[in-house]
Amino acid sequence: MFDVKESDFFDLEDEAFDTIMEPGIKFTGNIKFVKPFMIRCSVNGKIDATSDLVVDSTAEVNADINVARILVKGKVHGNVSARELIFITSTGTIDGDISSKQVVLEPGSTFTGRCTMLKDKN
Repeated sequence: MFDVKESDFFDLEDEAFDTIMEPGIKFTGNIKFVKPFMIRCSVNGKIDATSDLVVDSTAEVNADINVARILVKGKVHGNVSARELIFITSTGTIDGDISSKQVVLEPGSTFTGRCTMLKDKN
């Protein structure tokens, strides 16, 4: 059986991220990226990417999100679409609809919205 936590996604160190938005920043606007990206601050707007996103425990994101994979440790208010994986840790919150091939909600996580599981095209 596939264990999600065995994925390289959970082993990424800060150095693996092309950009880290640190606490204290308040960003409003659209974010697009192609390499792993981490948010530790306040973001309002829209996020669209071909890579992975980590919403760290100090982050509060008010945005619709479209990424390859997302790891949520902080708060997300908005709809989230991930082509491969949505993982909400025990400290994470998503308030919005989600869609992905795989969704993992750790005990203690909070999710309010509708969930759509995507099928492989194969």
